[in-house]
Amino acid sequence: PREKFYCLSMFPYPSGKLHMGHVRNYTISDAIARFKRLLGYHVLHPMGWDAFGLPAENAALAHGVSPAEWTEKNIAHMRVQLDALGYCYDWRREINTSKPEYYRWEQWLFLQMLKRGLVYKKNSVVNWDPVDQTVLANEQVIDGRGWRSGALVERREIPQWFFKITDYADELLSDLDTLTGWPEAVRTMQRNWIGRSEGVQLDFSLTQPIHSLSNCTVYTTRVDTLMGVTFLVVAAEHPIAEAAAQNNPALANFLVQCKQTAVFEAELATLEKVGMDTGLTVTHPITGQPISVWVANYVLMNYGTGAVMAVPAHDERDHEFARRYALPIRPVIDAEGDTQWDYLKQAYTGTGKLINSTTWDGQSAEQAKASILAHLAQQGCAKAHTQLRLRDWGVSRQRYWGTPIPMIRCAQCGDVPVPEDQLPVVLPRDVQLKSPHSPLPTRADFVNVTCPQCNQPAQRETDTFDTFVESSWYFLRFACTDQNKAILDERANYFAPVDHYIGGVEHAVLHLLYARFFHKVLRDLGFVSCDEPFKRLLTQGMVLKGGTKMSKSKGNTVDPEALIEEFGADTVRLCMMFAAPPEQSLEWSDSGVEGAHRFLKRIWKQVEDHCSPAGAVKLGEAREEARVLRREAHQTLVKVRDDYERRLTFNTAIAACMTLSNSLSRFTPETEGDRAVVQETLTLLTLILSPIAPHITQVLWERLGHSGLVMNETWPEPDQAALISDTVEWIIQINGKKRLELSLPAELDDAALRAEVMANTRIQGYLEGQLLLKWIIVPNKIINLVVRST
Repeated sequence: PREKFYCLSMFPYPSGKLHMGHVRNYTISDAIARFKRLLGYHVLHPMGWDAFGLPAENAALAHGVSPAEWTEKNIAHMRVQLDALGYCYDWRREINTSKPEYYRWEQWLFLQMLKRGLVYKKNSVVNWDPVDQTVLANEQVIDGRGWRSGALVERREIPQWFFKITDYADELLSDLDTLTGWPEAVRTMQRNWIGRSEGVQLDFSLTQPIHSLSNCTVYTTRVDTLMGVTFLVVAAEHPIAEAAAQNNPALANFLVQCKQTAVFEAELATLEKVGMDTGLTVTHPITGQPISVWVANYVLMNYGTGAVMAVPAHDERDHEFARRYALPIRPVIDAEGDTQWDYLKQAYTGTGKLINSTTWDGQSAEQAKASILAHLAQQGCAKAHTQLRLRDWGVSRQRYWGTPIPMIRCAQCGDVPVPEDQLPVVLPRDVQLKSPHSPLPTRADFVNVTCPQCNQPAQRETDTFDTFVESSWYFLRFACTDQNKAILDERANYFAPVDHYIGGVEHAVLHLLYARFFHKVLRDLGFVSCDEPFKRLLTQGMVLKGGTKMSKSKGNTVDPEALIEEFGADTVRLCMMFAAPPEQSLEWSDSGVEGAHRFLKRIWKQVEDHCSPAGAVKLGEAREEARVLRREAHQTLVKVRDDYERRLTFNTAIAACMTLSNSLSRFTPETEGDRAVVQETLTLLTLILSPIAPHITQVLWERLGHSGLVMNETWPEPDQAALISDTVEWIIQINGKKRLELSLPAELDDAALRAEVMANTRIQGYLEGQLLLKWIIVPNKIINLVVRST
């Protein structure tokens, strides 16, 4: 009968050891989950392991064990570490993505997507790491080198399996507007990654066809600059480049050099532009003049059509290339009065009126775009086209430790899906790696099978899935991990979407985009009804030490286990939550740990002092000082709920608790009523701190006379009567400058309030020799007296 709340942290790769980034991430989600339990929600808070991937293979090679053994050992150790921190996970739902009972449904989903036309295979240019012997995503290449091996990455063309994520591009883009619980920066990153643009697809005719190629097709968003095109540039893998190289050894050698050097879109602005003339020309569709065709390293086959119409006067990369090779530069856009612009020295990339463009001279860029497109369309060589930066998701990896792709290669039938009743295709686990090469192609017991269609000898696909596939649907499987007859059941639909998802901003693009894609596919297959997987997203900041990110390579890590041993898990949790707002980077400080420990010890002592028999006092009503303390306690209750629930500023919630504890330290109970206020204050402090410090608060909860688990309690409603103050704390200003604070009765009317202020001797001193011109009163906050000298 309770409302559900699904709280989830991005599950970890089982590296074998928690780091402080893990501790921060998981403490945030645990505090949210415990708080929502107190509010009465039916909370789902699971944990699992993103267990496949290249790091396990590299570690297994280094340590002489199998990746399976390495992974299982790490999982066992990390689970002990997580338990030591007191995280309230439902371990009955634990997921290990390297287990066949998990990835069989991933293979099943692949086959459903294949049936729906969302899976295909094609030759593709990829980033190849020659040391790790695998394909790398663009984000896994840093300065042209593999992110783990450090080897220079090559461009290779190999057969790859793809998910057709572009079929969902429009929805992935438009639904970002509904994700109001996500950071705007993350939504912007996703919009930019999808990269929808409106432009023109235009054919330039080859002056002389070559190897059945007669046109070079380009895509441009600036067809208004068409009259400024002075050459065309194609990628090294473009069919025109390869055709021209067949009888040109120098060009062929240049293409090889380009393919051996990985270039990525993010690097194009700073890349040194080099190229070579193919010797071919195309015809300008308006002037009819011949235009040379070049191959250049700054054009990528994976983006657009792999060909660019070069307008060097109005594009910085084209301009740099044109100057390097003494190619013509022709301005066709007026620089709008910029008399300093020299088109031979610098490109003008803005818009303006057209010049040197025959009949389009004087038109604005927008007018010319429509007019030129209409002219070209009438000739049959151009059409309006919507272009996406997003590319279909290549999921093939030439590595061992991953989910086998459930396909069979048959000489007679081609690529054949594994029958569903033969799933899972189980990855052999008895593997001792001798090199980075996958052992699967040499395992006869794995590779050799019978074709399901023709019953002839065939071979299994030996590529495995990109590990992003496992993390793209795990959040739904957590709801029904015991379901062995289907990928999901009605419980997934009940818990979806995840109400609060917590993880690093480094996953803001790929993981979140792929998870959104998979969720929509599973929706279309009828398993969930909501459109998006994650309702609210928190991207926590990094943990820094000495101003740099903690990492083993920098030698600046802090061991959570050692801290837990010395200070206790609650101190570690409290320190991580207090040091900074969760979305900001956190600078690690040893003194911060000690401060958190002192605060918890103070709360402990306050409870012990209150509960000690020596604390007996006289009977009587609560005094005014006690009523002030009680008001602060209930104000803290209101503030902390807002900090936990809306603002997600756990640091300010902890600060409020510290302030309340300080007030309690200054209060000496004298009556039974006073002691009742102290009891209530300590009970509230214990309860509202329990999501962050669950161990100590459980003990204190019992010490204060309560039974049961504090995490099963109900978050208290504030006493509205207690929140009403008999007095108002006024800030008194003169000409906007604060002079003093006055505590005055709340029931004073305007005349009485002014009289009280004017009766104050300090105010009288400030007003001596001054003419009072005006009163400015901000109700219950500020009184500003506007004066001037007499």
